[in-house]
Amino acid sequence: MDNNFVDYVKICCRSGKGGKGSTHLHRDKLTAMGGPDGGDGGRGGHVILRGNKQFWTLIHLKYRKHIIAEPGGDGGSSNKTGKEGKDEILDVPLGTIARDAETGEFICEITEEGQQIILMPGGRGGLGNTHFKNSVLQTPRFSQPGEEGRNEWTILELKILADVGLVGFPNAGKSTLLSVVSAAKPEIANYPFTTLAPNLGIVSYRDYKSFVMADIPGIIEGASDGKGLGVRFLRHIERNSTLLFLVSCQSNNIYEEYKILLNELKQYNPELLDKQRILGISKCDTIDEELIMELEKDLNKRMKGKFKIPYLFFSSQSGYNIPQLKDMLWKQLN
Repeated sequence: MDNNFVDYVKICCRSGKGGKGSTHLHRDKLTAMGGPDGGDGGRGGHVILRGNKQFWTLIHLKYRKHIIAEPGGDGGSSNKTGKEGKDEILDVPLGTIARDAETGEFICEITEEGQQIILMPGGRGGLGNTHFKNSVLQTPRFSQPGEEGRNEWTILELKILADVGLVGFPNAGKSTLLSVVSAAKPEIANYPFTTLAPNLGIVSYRDYKSFVMADIPGIIEGASDGKGLGVRFLRHIERNSTLLFLVSCQSNNIYEEYKILLNELKQYNPELLDKQRILGISKCDTIDEELIMELEKDLNKRMKGKFKIPYLFFSSQSGYNIPQLKDMLWKQLN
């Protein structure tokens, strides 16, 4: 299993406490006790999330349980403001979502390179005694303490950003297709559950165009209830604009298998059914033209109403209809 793919971490973030304001009174050679000149405290450091497309996973945060930003400096004499606490910047992959660990509430989402969002703001610095001088109180001997920073547990989740998501039961030929149409090198074997982490591949298309395809681990009946590797991977499908359903031509009933996959997605999140869909029938090098024609007839008869979607018979092994499959996907994406 690819242990380097981490799409969920729980971290404790502590932003910096603000510095305290100063209660200094002005003194120089000629003045033994002048008016107030205490500066403000500096703000505490923020904890900031920053989008970085060099990162594909959250593994770099897996063992960093505590993220602590620096406190702000205290104010000084002559109205000097304390220095700001240093921010803690966490680089995360695009597609990262932050949630409150206690309530599960959505906080923010990072989708662009260089995008920065303050996850935990630092405490504000306290005001120095200069601010409290008035006509009645000429020499205030008090100032404000700095505001406390925040200390909270946060969940970071990664939802992969890809144009096409491959959906199918284990062993439907998803990894093989990805390895044929892109330079991705997923682990491929003839047994279920070879893919235990999403694989991404850049599929090059005509005229130097390209799109991103994600092989999402096989879902099985009951994935939406958390069986198998289910829900962990269904979340990655939420981000794909087109879903390519793969069913092997050796399946007992291609149409029924497609409906089961569709139902899994619906149980998990009904909005997934609004996405563009294509049905790819894989491993067609193992059957002859005649059988393909019969299967087509059967599909045309069954696919009606909301279940009617474009479909294509193809083979990753022999390359049969692979260019046509890319054309279909490109057309759907654009």
